[in-house]
Amino acid sequence: MATYHSSRGRSPEIGFGDTLLGGLAPDGGLYLPTAWPELPKTEGDYASIATAVMAPFVADTIGLDDFGSMVEDAYATFSDPQVCPLVELEPGHHLLELFHGPTLAFKDVALQLLGRLFDHELQRRDQRVTIVGATSGDTGSAAMDAVSDRDRVDIVILFPKGRTSEVQRRQMTTLDAPNVHAVAVDGTFDDCQDLVKAMFADEAFRTRVGLSAVNSINWARVMAQIVYYVWAAQQLDRRDTPTTFCVPTGNFGNVFAGHCARRMGLPIERLLVASNTNDILTRLIHTGTMTAEEVVPTLSPSMDIQISSNLERLMFELLGANGPATAELLTDFRASGSASLRPEQHAELIAGFAGGRLDDTETLDVIRDIHDSTGMLVEPHTAVGIGVARRLRRIDETVVTLATAHPAKFPDAVEQATGVRPPLPAHLADLYERTERVTDLPNDLATVEDFVDSVRYR
Repeated sequence: MATYHSSRGRSPEIGFGDTLLGGLAPDGGLYLPTAWPELPKTEGDYASIATAVMAPFVADTIGLDDFGSMVEDAYATFSDPQVCPLVELEPGHHLLELFHGPTLAFKDVALQLLGRLFDHELQRRDQRVTIVGATSGDTGSAAMDAVSDRDRVDIVILFPKGRTSEVQRRQMTTLDAPNVHAVAVDGTFDDCQDLVKAMFADEAFRTRVGLSAVNSINWARVMAQIVYYVWAAQQLDRRDTPTTFCVPTGNFGNVFAGHCARRMGLPIERLLVASNTNDILTRLIHTGTMTAEEVVPTLSPSMDIQISSNLERLMFELLGANGPATAELLTDFRASGSASLRPEQHAELIAGFAGGRLDDTETLDVIRDIHDSTGMLVEPHTAVGIGVARRLRRIDETVVTLATAHPAKFPDAVEQATGVRPPLPAHLADLYERTERVTDLPNDLATVEDFVDSVRYR
């Protein structure tokens, strides 16, 4: 049986179904597998590979045939038959396009599946849940799309007011479904994330509303993202040869999925963490110390983060799966705004990870250069990844950069760099004409909890 334990070590081990619906552990930690399965031999199309890679994580909870059907159904929503096509950018450097899902962002790869997993498990239990999540832009729309009009789920998504692109905001605020609710919070993404964590820590509220999560604190999100690392290696015929991946990084879930693939046996030489001006992760890798600074708005808003939730999972690993030590490190960070790894822990970190940063000017330069040299349009987050990959790539190293969003999600930045405004795909062509439905709330826990209570199904 696949079981999961908390990164803080003070919650009991549970199965996949409880991990899926619970999201955050009762002790405030994040769930990880108690044992890492060996990566299976895989072949076939994306859905076949996905079913094989993820099957050990859902064992004894969902039958293989049912799970395979959910996977097939999830990826049938993607516009490209390969789901996540791999394209050569330049010799030895490829882009893994993760933006062909319904909301044009990599979050669709996991969330289209999660919507179906939630349906299956809630129907089996005859339960209903309220999903509350925080987003810096893409998670919100992908999650809302995935559970829109589903019978057993209400969803409330918090996003920082004025700190997403217009396309990102409209994708959240124009969904016409009674069970989805977009909330603009007067604060930063970190504030939104803190509100979500506080709601999970409020045991009475958590129980009353049946609280659940679909952002990257939910293990199932990370599980689904492991797949495209395996897929990319297989497309390159490098299942047995080390490959380096460069990941534009905000909340650390996407790059942590690469670490999980490596733990399962995929030969990954390095994981390159690409940051914008909000470079706490790059500074951690370089120095062994994470120090929070003020969040600066950038052209890549999904990375405008100082507190990366999924970093806790990696810290747990670096600290020898010691939950209390992980909790103590994070408590120190919250109290002082700074925390440091021991030298041996830092050495382990830099053995598998490297980090780099691009500011907005450098990001625009990359967008412009890619368009001039290839004719391709890339959006700012992907451009940060490309720029860092170019900077850190070693001679003869094969690098795959994750292209995390469609350029039409950030048309202003793309047009600023290239003079070309990328059009929205046909299914979103009328996005700017759709009626918005959004609630503005202050950065106040009691107010947000009252709102969640008021809109959930009764």
